[in-house]
Amino acid sequence: MSTTEPVATDEDSDRWEAVRDLPPSAKLVAKVLEYDDTLTQSELAEETLLPPRTVRYALSRLEEVDAIDSRFSFTDARKRLYSLSV
Repeated sequence: MSTTEPVATDEDSDRWEAVRDLPPSAKLVAKVLEYDDTLTQSELAEETLLPPRTVRYALSRLEEVDAIDSRFSFTDARKRLYSLSV
């Protein structure tokens, strides 16, 4: 019986290079965005079980290394939507 496990490629490791040296909270936020595509800051806090302040810090660190994109929400202009760009 053979099992197929995803194999990390050079492309995957290059893709995550910008995130590698960031704090664990930023890595967790990036992983959640990888699976859930686009979320608000409050949705990220809910999904990661991190405090809102920690999510805010993680998002700022991810923005510093251009690992995420953010845009205003059309349904609520007070909120921003975040998505992974790496």
